[in-house]
Amino acid sequence: MTRAGGQQQDLSKREARAHRILDAAASLIMRYGYNKTALDDIARAAAVAKGTLYLHWKSREELFAALMIREKAALTERFRQSVLADPEGPTLRSMMRHAALALINTPLLKAELVRNLDVIGKLAHGDLGHGAHPERVTVFKVYLELLREHGLVRTDLSMRAQTYAVSAIFMGFFLVAPLMPDELKLSDEELAEMLAETVHRTLEPGSISPAQLQAASEAFRQYVNRSAEFVQERLQEALHTHSAQKEETSK
Repeated sequence: MTRAGGQQQDLSKREARAHRILDAAASLIMRYGYNKTALDDIARAAAVAKGTLYLHWKSREELFAALMIREKAALTERFRQSVLADPEGPTLRSMMRHAALALINTPLLKAELVRNLDVIGKLAHGDLGHGAHPERVTVFKVYLELLREHGLVRTDLSMRAQTYAVSAIFMGFFLVAPLMPDELKLSDEELAEMLAETVHRTLEPGSISPAQLQAASEAFRQYVNRSAEFVQERLQEALHTHSAQKEETSK
């Protein structure tokens, strides 16, 4: 095996190990919560020595940050594939429905959104917790700008008002869900559909031409593909950067 081939094999093993550790961390955090999940527990569940964790991340907080980046990468890919495969195209209603379903299927990010302290614990009060909501609002704003440019949302409201409305509707549906009595609770599909319909009735124009939808579809495809690539790059850095530096230093 060549030196380059050996390095690539080592990198693949390191990545597989990192994912195994993150899988264990995700399972434990969803079951016991971040505050009650120790590095010893994660190492035991991942079947690695505790010191192995430090080949990837310097602390529990850094490990959790990498886990959340991986969750965002998974959500972005679910969202990208589902919208691109939807015959409705990248309308605001379609985007909101698929964004809601993607979040529902990414439980750690959902816990972060609704500030489920039993799951995310003290990290809700740190940089990670405070930074997630502005980041999500920024994403909504970018999508609205893209749709606005192609005539797929109303233009009689300011971008500021539209971004606020979409953010309030999206977050509100998830925040109110645990507070509803059993007879009024919605299934995941119902929640996503009603959320999307509410945004549609609030912000979408009366009609959208095929030409507008086609132009928006191409612009959306380019943007969401770039976004997916960017998140994957961040994920690779979170999985490998510290590990590579640490192992290189130990040689």
